[in-house]
Amino acid sequence: MNTSNRTKVVIVGAGFGGLFATRCLRGADVDITLIDRHNYHLFQPLLYQVATAGLAPSDVAWPIRGIVRTQQNVTVVLGEVIGVDTDAREIITSDHRMRYDYLVLASGARHAYFGHEDWEPHAPGLKSIDDATAIRRRILMAFERAEMTFDPAERARLLNFVVVGAGPTGVELAGTIAELARRTLAADFRRIDSRSARIILVEAGPRVLPAFTEKLSTYAQRALDELGVEVMLGNAVTACNAHSVTIGGSEIPTSTVLWAAGVAASPASVWLRAESDRAGRVLVQADLSAPGHSDVFVIGDTAAVMDSAGDLVPGIAPAAKQQGRYVARVIRARVEGKLAPVAFRYRNLGKLATIGRKSAVIELPFLRLSGRLAWWLWGVAHIYFLIGVRSPITVASNWLWQYVTYARGARLITGESRVESSADKS
Repeated sequence: MNTSNRTKVVIVGAGFGGLFATRCLRGADVDITLIDRHNYHLFQPLLYQVATAGLAPSDVAWPIRGIVRTQQNVTVVLGEVIGVDTDAREIITSDHRMRYDYLVLASGARHAYFGHEDWEPHAPGLKSIDDATAIRRRILMAFERAEMTFDPAERARLLNFVVVGAGPTGVELAGTIAELARRTLAADFRRIDSRSARIILVEAGPRVLPAFTEKLSTYAQRALDELGVEVMLGNAVTACNAHSVTIGGSEIPTSTVLWAAGVAASPASVWLRAESDRAGRVLVQADLSAPGHSDVFVIGDTAAVMDSAGDLVPGIAPAAKQQGRYVARVIRARVEGKLAPVAFRYRNLGKLATIGRKSAVIELPFLRLSGRLAWWLWGVAHIYFLIGVRSPITVASNWLWQYVTYARGARLITGESRVESSADKS
């Protein structure tokens, strides 16, 4: 740990918010400790590509130590934070305590099952590399098991894929699974027709991509229809187990349910004993500090931040980056005895979502696009913001090859992938 007398800044979480706060403190007269329970920074907007065998994990994640190796005032700690002692100004991990002068909590979010946590083993969400590779294994094994069974009902169950939640992640997952089944795997099997797979996208609300304009939402649903995705609107999941999911009173046999319906913030509000919203996000002050703790800042998915219109700032990467930069400027100004910046102001850079390999929707403050051009702009934007040094070129090459050939080169089944026998199910 750092033992100098310089100001100690502890940053929890190496996502977009935490990493950009760290980078913007380069050269400041502070010692930074960056803590994360993973040793990598994840480009989460492309995580669904890993889950659907489009990209390898190394295309969307990079070692934290490698990213900050040239920043001499940073020490990286692999660990999990379990609490904060605001009186002693110490962060508590499972191994030790660490003192701070300034604390930045960018600890992210987890899946929210709305009181049905027992569904999680049967309906995994997508937040980490481990989640993505587990989902990839689940999807590919469903096809493998369908190839091996002689029972038509069991085969139909295995080829039913249900995605819960029609926000960007759900739409992207459903569209890509449809293309995987209809195109990529179509010639791989001998006893099944992968194109017969049924992909169902479930949304409790009245339309897909509810955060986008109604016109773009309508386009997205039409694009999903063209891919063969069944969209079920106005329906909520009422039961979920290893063999089926119940939607609006109808039971659908399936072995693959993917959860993209909601998130809950990390326990930061509990650690700080701070007021939070329904999703557990800390209700921060105008300078993103926790109420009553001017030395503690909360950003990203962990914070409930309001924009100038009084609306909640969305939990997306550009917002987290802006908050990380802002907090770094506040800390630097205080350390240098200068006037700190005015209250945080969110700059809306727009929203993007893709539907398959050639359709996307883009909603910018000055422009709305849909279709193939939007897909290419979506790809350029994501490649531009990749953190790694060589990865943008690698990812761009992989995407171009997939676009031309419909190939998905990351179709590896890793981890526990033992094929069930009939005895296993009896």
